[in-house]
Amino acid sequence: MDDTIHDRCAVLGIWGVEKPAEYVYLGLHNLQHRGQESSGIVSASQRKFHSHHGMGIVNEIFTEKMLHELNGRGAIGHNRYSTFGSSTLENAQPLIAHTQHGPVAIAHNGQFANCNALKARLQREGSIFTSDSDTEIILHNFARSKEDSIEKIVASCFEQVKPAYSIVMLTLNELIAVRDPSGVRPLVLGKVGRAFVVASETVAFDIIRADYIGEVEPGEMLIINDRGLHRHQMLPPERELRCIFEFIYFARPDSFLYGSEHTTGDIRKSFGRELWREHPVEADVVIPVPDSSTFAAMGFSEASRIPFDFGLVRSHYIGRTFIEPTQAIRDAKVRKKYNPNRSVLRNKRVVLVEDSIVRGTTLKNIIRIIRDFGAGEVHVRVSSPPYKHSCYLGIDTAETKRLIANSMPVEKIRTFLGADSLGYLSQEGLLGNRLLQGGFCTYCFNGMTRISPR
Repeated sequence: MDDTIHDRCAVLGIWGVEKPAEYVYLGLHNLQHRGQESSGIVSASQRKFHSHHGMGIVNEIFTEKMLHELNGRGAIGHNRYSTFGSSTLENAQPLIAHTQHGPVAIAHNGQFANCNALKARLQREGSIFTSDSDTEIILHNFARSKEDSIEKIVASCFEQVKPAYSIVMLTLNELIAVRDPSGVRPLVLGKVGRAFVVASETVAFDIIRADYIGEVEPGEMLIINDRGLHRHQMLPPERELRCIFEFIYFARPDSFLYGSEHTTGDIRKSFGRELWREHPVEADVVIPVPDSSTFAAMGFSEASRIPFDFGLVRSHYIGRTFIEPTQAIRDAKVRKKYNPNRSVLRNKRVVLVEDSIVRGTTLKNIIRIIRDFGAGEVHVRVSSPPYKHSCYLGIDTAETKRLIANSMPVEKIRTFLGADSLGYLSQEGLLGNRLLQGGFCTYCFNGMTRISPR
């Protein structure tokens, strides 16, 4: 069972450029961290859609010839890590449907809190689903809508849908972007010349040289067509429940998120500085579990004045293996990803900074390997509170009962990991950060449900 947290989906759409699929391809490349299971692009010419989907990462799926064939005035794309629905090609997005209102394609980041109830109702009423993705619910609502304008048709699709969703849709005449009223998942707006682009993160804009305009606001619908950008408040904004794990783990450190003037990397550094203030320790070196913990470790090092170094070197070329490690090399799966740097670790008191602990099995193996390579002490510091509850709004983890912090107090977790000490950033220290503004969802830490799954 996987011992990590996954969001993981990226959406991107553009309208008003020549060869829009090439822009989407480049943007998806910069959003690869949000999903590596599948990727797809759909483009719209005046008469029909052109599409290509595949399993794997962007560079493995699309060729220059394929992109050339995806012509049109606009395009949308998606990188997927499944949060609802299995990892199969029929679930790869964007999904396409041919309806009484014309063809429509959709790509979705998030998960509808009430997806099971919505799908069951549609099935009772005769709808047939071709995938097990919750995103297909919107296609059925689109096809069944009795409205007569694109704005009203799209709005009717979300009348009974509960967050979380940041969505891009494509017709033959327009690009549509929709964000849920609580703003759970990020969605940003930019401009390339006279064309407009929407994406999950601002790093998608950097590679295509798009200017960042701002966020798609909670509850807002954008209609982008040959006449330009049209903004509509589709649903009234509700209590802000932005995903705090975007700042802790998901987003790239060079992204600007949720309207912040500070990069995600700068915010993670500030988490590390607060982590030192809450859990100081005497040590010789601070090392991250790369890559997502690197900036928090840098902040811990700056505040503590303990030198920062890379005690673990991460391989970015793991790929898949058909070899199941034997008991003699039981840590091989971890060693494939992280190799210890002996000269950094030997005879050192090490502070190991991690962004979160899910089941704890991977971190336990890392600590054992660090000790095997000569570390005298290993002190674990976590730049988020204990992760106790499995998310139902678009993050995939182990079941709640399998989360180590759900069943063990901190001292028992420390013993299980084999660490000399263990300290988590408090929820107060996390949310009290001066670089954060607005409201955040903290269900994974405290189990307080803000959006009913019914």
